Amino acid sequence: MKRYLIWLVLISLIVIRYLTTRPIYHNGDSVRITATVYSDPITYTSSQGVKIAGLTAYLPNFPEINYGDKVIVEGIVNNGPAGGVKKLDNPKLIKIETLISPISLIRNKIVDFYQSVLPQPMSGALAGVTLGDRGAIMSDFWQKIKNTGVVYMVSASGLKIALLISFFVGIATYFLPRRKAIPFVILGTILYLFIAGFSASIVRGAIMSLFVFLGQESGRLVSKWRILLLTAGIMLVIQPDWAVDIGFILSFVALASIMLFAKRIEKLLKFLPKFLGTELSVSLAAQIGMSPILFVTFGQFNIWSPVVNVLTLWTVPYIMILGSGGGIVGLVIPMVGKSILFLSYPLLWYFVKIVSIFNF
Repeated sequence: MKRYLIWLVLISLIVIRYLTTRPIYHNGDSVRITATVYSDPITYTSSQGVKIAGLTAYLPNFPEINYGDKVIVEGIVNNGPAGGVKKLDNPKLIKIETLISPISLIRNKIVDFYQSVLPQPMSGALAGVTLGDRGAIMSDFWQKIKNTGVVYMVSASGLKIALLISFFVGIATYFLPRRKAIPFVILGTILYLFIAGFSASIVRGAIMSLFVFLGQESGRLVSKWRILLLTAGIMLVIQPDWAVDIGFILSFVALASIMLFAKRIEKLLKFLPKFLGTELSVSLAAQIGMSPILFVTFGQFNIWSPVVNVLTLWTVPYIMILGSGGGIVGLVIPMVGKSILFLSYPLLWYFVKIVSIFNF
């Protein structure tokens, strides 16, 4: 009874927080909104659709707005028909606020190092997959990425950190007992967060993933579900807007899918080496839950997208490990950093080739 009371209180807090913090707009209101972009903008031929503070604004393609940017936008509220999309008419982008920090400076130096070592589009793909930096991706290859439905792989996302942590867990527990492996998993995750820049989506994904994978110590699926739901619930109490944030939703769904299907898929892939079978099973499991959401969300539909995702998602953790390691080492010892990045070249070539082949 006590357990159900806790869940009831948590759900009530989420609902109350969401209703009391949600802005109320009247049709025709002139508004000036300062907000953080919590979902990837959808790019069209002549505009980009950005969701901010419950409204959709169709802004010019330049300057490009990215997930996590803080923007100031003016416009006129158009609530539309009941149940329809609420948007801003005649929107005007006043400012994109970019926080310059030591972490962002390090990220920029790492991206420059990638570009000095690897040719395009491999260097751009590496910057996108490892750091979520899409500015380094060439425009023609970026279009291919959108056409094939793998935008989330080159964006800052909680899903990627979930895959990375599962990779850490798989590798660490291969050499060490689970209890001794846990500190190394946490340390590896924190180091990556410093490199990636502590964006909201990655931090959320890291928190959820760490709690879930640490919960595996119990060995019971029920316990892992409880941990996932409790973590997600607490995070929604803190920031109710995340309930409609695609990054948060993808992180949650991916982790749920991994919990449900990864072990079953791994049994089917037992003919593969353990480290490869584990990572591939996690990637495939995540795809089961994510694919429908990705098709609906990213504004592009390619009938081959499921194939492209299955063929490329397994490479993401390896590229992230080699890219982050090579980038950091390269800032101190360039020759060693270059050697590490060269190891990622076959994976990047494969990623680029698959995306290009299925670009219809």
